[in-house]
Amino acid sequence: MPNRNKTIAIVNGTGRQAASVIRAVAAVGYAVRAQVHSIEGLVAEELADLPNVTLFEGPLLNNPVLIDTIFNGAQIAFINTNPLGGDEIKIGKALANAAKKRNIQHFIYSSMPDHSIHNPRWPALPLWACKFTVENYIRQLGLPATFVYAGIYNNNFTSLPYPLFCMDFKDDGTLEWRAPFHPDTKLPWLDAEHDVGPAVLQIFKDGPGKWNGHRIALAFEMLTPIQVCQAFEKALERRCKYVFNKRIEVKVPIPDGYREQLAGIEILFGEYNAPYFPGPDFEYDTRRKGSNDTITGRSSTEASRKTKPGKLTDEARALWPPYRSIYEYAKEAFVIEEEANGKTWMIDKSVST
Repeated sequence: MPNRNKTIAIVNGTGRQAASVIRAVAAVGYAVRAQVHSIEGLVAEELADLPNVTLFEGPLLNNPVLIDTIFNGAQIAFINTNPLGGDEIKIGKALANAAKKRNIQHFIYSSMPDHSIHNPRWPALPLWACKFTVENYIRQLGLPATFVYAGIYNNNFTSLPYPLFCMDFKDDGTLEWRAPFHPDTKLPWLDAEHDVGPAVLQIFKDGPGKWNGHRIALAFEMLTPIQVCQAFEKALERRCKYVFNKRIEVKVPIPDGYREQLAGIEILFGEYNAPYFPGPDFEYDTRRKGSNDTITGRSSTEASRKTKPGKLTDEARALWPPYRSIYEYAKEAFVIEEEANGKTWMIDKSVST
């Protein structure tokens, strides 16, 4: 039987983050009221079969009835909007207003930074900055809220010709990853499907008494692109090379909004080597090779006053210690995902496909 005192409202239910949360909370008896854009598809069908999960199909944009329905009877919420659903700022504010109206006790919002407020040279990435705008609106409403910032998904990697995270198989069977991230700059990594759900569940268990107003980096590893390739090489037993390229190769049609995002990434990380998560909440000691800026940790006095972790990964690892590393992802999950995409390179290591 579901625990009626633990009903969670979720949107974009078939997305990697939300689906992971649904699986985790349903397994321990939470009732789930989740919006999905379509009830068709493997993920939607899987979620619909989970105990205590109710799916509501439809768009969020300009749909107050659906939004109110999702929050009806819920005490807590996990919100990660998707640009494919329409204006994320308008949707995000509508969700926050509905949560306020329904007296949601803990509102976990998946946010991202607006780099432009930290340095005038840094561009605001359009698919991230809109989330930060909504975060500020949530804070102004006074909702009991926690803001999670997702690192780079391990699951982004694919041998399909998608931009930015294509793990390209060469004719000799080796792998190559080209991206505008500086080779020796550490980046935050997250296995979204494996680790978001358990981490968010623990935040709900701890409650707003511990996490209200807090920003949490959902990042379990800090690895340079070279280290990522080393992990893939070890896991797949194939040579894997990283190539730093300030320009992102786009070989397939992509939405205009994503094209603008990629253009901003080229400048932000390729030109300026900016920190992935800027700002005092995410400061940690590191020098970014190729950048004139040194990002330094806060003073020990300030750190103790705010009880911030010594490493960016500390809070995420404390929430969910048995996270899946990128090596484990490459060894356990990447191969399965590639097979699902029709790839056959895993059968013969001497060929690329």
